[in-house]
Amino acid sequence: MATENTPVKKNDLIEMTFEDLTHDGAGVGKVNGYPVFVQRALPGETGNVKITKVKKNYAFGRLMEITKESPDRVDAPCPIFKQCGGCQLQHLSYQGQLRHKQKQVREVLARIGGLEDVTVHETIGMDEPWRYRNKAQVPFGEMEGGLIAGFYAERSHQIIDMNECAIQHEENDTVVQLVKKIAKKYGIRGYDDKSHKGTLRHVVTRYGYRTQELMVVLVTKGKELPNKENLIEEIRSELPNVKSIVHNINSKRTNVIFGDQTEVLWGEEVIHDYIGDIKFAISARSFYQVNPVQTQVLYEKALEYADLSGKEHVIDAYCGIGTISLFLAQKAKHVYGVEIVPEAISDAKKNARLNGVENVDFAVGEAEKVMPWWYAQGVRPDVIVVDPPRKGCDEELLETIVKMQPERVVYVSCNPATLARDLKYLGDRGFETKEVQPVDMFPHTGHVENVAILELKN
Repeated sequence: MATENTPVKKNDLIEMTFEDLTHDGAGVGKVNGYPVFVQRALPGETGNVKITKVKKNYAFGRLMEITKESPDRVDAPCPIFKQCGGCQLQHLSYQGQLRHKQKQVREVLARIGGLEDVTVHETIGMDEPWRYRNKAQVPFGEMEGGLIAGFYAERSHQIIDMNECAIQHEENDTVVQLVKKIAKKYGIRGYDDKSHKGTLRHVVTRYGYRTQELMVVLVTKGKELPNKENLIEEIRSELPNVKSIVHNINSKRTNVIFGDQTEVLWGEEVIHDYIGDIKFAISARSFYQVNPVQTQVLYEKALEYADLSGKEHVIDAYCGIGTISLFLAQKAKHVYGVEIVPEAISDAKKNARLNGVENVDFAVGEAEKVMPWWYAQGVRPDVIVVDPPRKGCDEELLETIVKMQPERVVYVSCNPATLARDLKYLGDRGFETKEVQPVDMFPHTGHVENVAILELKN
C-alpha cells in the first residue's frame, strides 16, 4: 500500500500528545490529523514514539519515553503485563477505566447510532476488580525442553510462562500450577502447534464462586493421557474442592481449544454455582459468564429494565443455558427462550428443573425462525430480551422484533459498535432508546458490557 504521502515514516522518532484510547486500550495521537496508535499510552500524556508500522490512513508506534504523565497512570501489578495479551488497561487507574468505558460507549452510540442525546450512565464497576474470573483456559507448551503454561503474548502464539494471573480467581492459578508440576513429574509433554507434537494442549479450570466447587479439564492432542491414574489421584489429594476431572481430545491442527470428544475421568459431569438465588449446573463446555459478581449486576439491571409485573410474556433470544431466562421467570408470567446451540438448550432445561422453574419454555433454533413460529401459535410478547454475540443481532431477527411490536426491548450487549448499529435500526422503525447502562464485566481489559432499554413509541 502506498505510504509516500503519510506524515510519518517507519523508524521516525517523534514527540506526540495522546488524545484518546481505542476500544482495545491503545493510545491515539495525531500528526497533522493522521492517527498513530501506541500501546500503553494514555490520554493527556506526551511522549516520544518510534514509528513501527505505516499504513495509508494510520500508523503504529512504540512508546519510548513519557515526557508528561497522566494523573490516571498507575503501576501495573502484574509482572508480565507488558508481554501478555490478556489485559490492556492495568496501567490506567480503575476510576480512569470506568470513565473511559462510559466515554467510549457514549461516543460509539453517537457516531454509529446517531444517538447523541441518549443517557449513558456511569459505568458500574467492582468493589474488588481483581481475581474475578471463575474460568481459566491456559495453553501448555514447551520451551528449551521444559513444560510451560501461560497466556499468549499479544497478537502471537508465543506462550508467556506464568505462575499467577491477577484477574483469575486464586483457585484457577492453584490448579494450573499443580497440573504443571504433576505433568513435569511424569514427563507429560506440552503441545507444539507448529510441529503438531506433544500431549497436553490446554488446562481449563472452572470454579463455583458460591459453592467453591472445582472442575479440571485436561485437553490433549490424542486419546492417550500418560500416567492417567496417578494424575487423577494427585489432583484429588491436592485439591479437596475438586468435584470433576474431565478429559477432552482435540486432535486437529486448530487454535480452537476443545475437540469433539469429552469424557469424565473422575467425579461429576458438572459443578454448580449461583447467580443471585438461581443455581446453575456447569459442564466442561457450558457457556457461563466468567464474572459472576458483575453478571448478577448486569442481569438485575436487565430485569429492572424489563419492568415486569407478573402478567407479561417475555421472549429471551440468544438464551444460552437459560441464565437471563431464569432471572426473568421470577417476575414474568411466562418466558420463551431460544438458542441455536442444542447443548445449551439441554443445559437450560436442566437448569430450569434444578430450580423448579415451570413458567419457561426453551427451543433450539435460529431466533428469527423460531419467534415467528411462536407468534403464529398466539404468543404475543410484551418484552423481548436479546443478548447476542459480538456480531450483534441478525437483521432478520431485528425485523421480527419490529413485526412483533413488544412494548419494551431489553438489549444486553458485549460490543458497543454492534449495539449502536442495532439501536439505530430499531430506532428508525418505531422503538426509542431511553437509556444505556455500561457494566464493567472485565476490569483491566478493553471490554465493556451494556444494557439498553427501548420502548415502542405511541
